[in-house]
Amino acid sequence: MVILDHLVVVAPDLAEGVAHVRDCLILTMPEGGRHREMGTRNHLLRLGDATFLEVIAVDPEAPAPLVARWFGLSDPAQVRADWESGRRLRGFVARTDDLDGVLAIHSGLLGQAATMTRGALSWRFGLRPDGAWPADGAAPCVMDWGQSGNPARSMPDFGARLDALVLTHPDPDAVRQRQAALGLADPPAVVQGDGPRWTARITTPSGPRTLT
Repeated sequence: MVILDHLVVVAPDLAEGVAHVRDCLILTMPEGGRHREMGTRNHLLRLGDATFLEVIAVDPEAPAPLVARWFGLSDPAQVRADWESGRRLRGFVARTDDLDGVLAIHSGLLGQAATMTRGALSWRFGLRPDGAWPADGAAPCVMDWGQSGNPARSMPDFGARLDALVLTHPDPDAVRQRQAALGLADPPAVVQGDGPRWTARITTPSGPRTLT
């Protein structure tokens, strides 16, 4: 089974990403940590017992990795262009207990398994050779947390909860077919329109909010 794990805001600068989330949700995200293998850094916000929001950006203090960074972060011009066009919530990561099986079938879309770390955490992640989002974000990246499991329960709980995730896309049927082929459980809704462009509806202590 493949299931939604966490949402990802890709920012040109980490402080800029955190400020965007604060403006949208009226919440400040705690710092997460650094990803040594990718030269990136993040902040995290719990959205449930096994779901969270990540803001990620290049870590200017880290050496550049030997491979392309995940989430398209090796292309700063494109990251900035997406950011300025409002494509800030760029997609989601899905988790599975059978990463090797999923990647064996969908390696052209999802890439190959690579081991990633953040502090004491370690997990396996499907990484494309170009580091780009699968299907420009219309398909999820896929990972396996291993025995540690999703870390959301260990995060501070500020009362934010994910209500709905919606993808606007010019070809909804193709997206739904891809979701089914991946075995994605409870997939996000897909509506017709320019995109791919994601919208998340999130309940917060100050009321319902929208993140884009």
